[in-house]
Amino acid sequence: MKVALIGVGQAGGKVTERLARFDAEMGFGAVQGALAVNSAEPDLRSLEYVDTQLIGADRVNGHGVGGDNELGTEIMQADIQQVMNALDGRVTSKAEGIFVVAGLGGGTGSGGAPVVVHHLQQIYDIPVYALGVLPGRNEGALYQANAGRSLKTIVREADATLLVDNDAWHEQGESVEGAFETINERIAKRVGLLFASGEAVEGVGESVVDSSEVINTLRAGGIAALGYATEAASEDSAENVNTAMSVSRQALLTGTSLPDATTADSALLVIAGEPDRIPRKGVERARRWLEDETGSMQVRGGDFPLESDRLGALVLLGGAERSDRIQEFMERAREAEKAQEREEEQTDPAEQFADDRLEDLF
Repeated sequence: MKVALIGVGQAGGKVTERLARFDAEMGFGAVQGALAVNSAEPDLRSLEYVDTQLIGADRVNGHGVGGDNELGTEIMQADIQQVMNALDGRVTSKAEGIFVVAGLGGGTGSGGAPVVVHHLQQIYDIPVYALGVLPGRNEGALYQANAGRSLKTIVREADATLLVDNDAWHEQGESVEGAFETINERIAKRVGLLFASGEAVEGVGESVVDSSEVINTLRAGGIAALGYATEAASEDSAENVNTAMSVSRQALLTGTSLPDATTADSALLVIAGEPDRIPRKGVERARRWLEDETGSMQVRGGDFPLESDRLGALVLLGGAERSDRIQEFMERAREAEKAQEREEEQTDPAEQFADDRLEDLF
């Protein structure tokens, strides 16, 4: 699937950089162009694989918006033409979709990404998707409230929103910095493989997944989720029937970007590995199991030829917004927003020092 990437904000820029680098190192050729947009200049300087565009210089002088996503929205609206101009030549005629990538808890990303999606929809005929990263449970009320408002808006604007929960893809006990590195790396690998799944790299699969199948799976709109798992495989495909089932189960039940997201309107199963190791019976059995597990009759399946001694399963869910994780997150975001409103309603701290018996200095 040929795509153009636009990373918005710090997290969006880093994930876009990782995706572009992974695609280049693997030789997939799926990423046709990549641009990172931010109001914080230092975050843009560290990026090597993507072009960059600074916004809001007249408002925040390249220092970012400090988590204020309303300011992030205003800055993006004011400078949107600069961003669209910077995209010239990066959304090529080969592009089959555009992904706007952002961390939904920050300021520039959560505030600016919905604006970018909205304007892209008015200009391009190809699907415009969002790839959004949800803040973890321990990342603070401001980030929860930001992400709730951003998610509500971006789901309305995008053709589909692929969500990654920060709590899903990092190891227990990792430092915050280490966790973000792990998450970005895993997003790049999983989403990068999804983009590349229509591009045969080694050999020709019996039932190679086409990019149109990715697009059709996402056609349900709303929330999408992505799962992945891998295991060592035998050289004899007949011995890998159970392996194909096992990795498919792991990808859906324990490896998705949204924990507990198993019900969906549509799904796509991609089994990746050397063609001689991929068991046709195993792929079909796993696809039928996925139908039963998701409750969807629109489950597509196929393989992705890849030089490896392992079998991998990639599961894409479309229309997965009924997951408990989404409901739980939106409730937490509402509570965080209420808490912020209560804080704003509190009286001025100086009022407790008001005393008519004392004179003011001026």
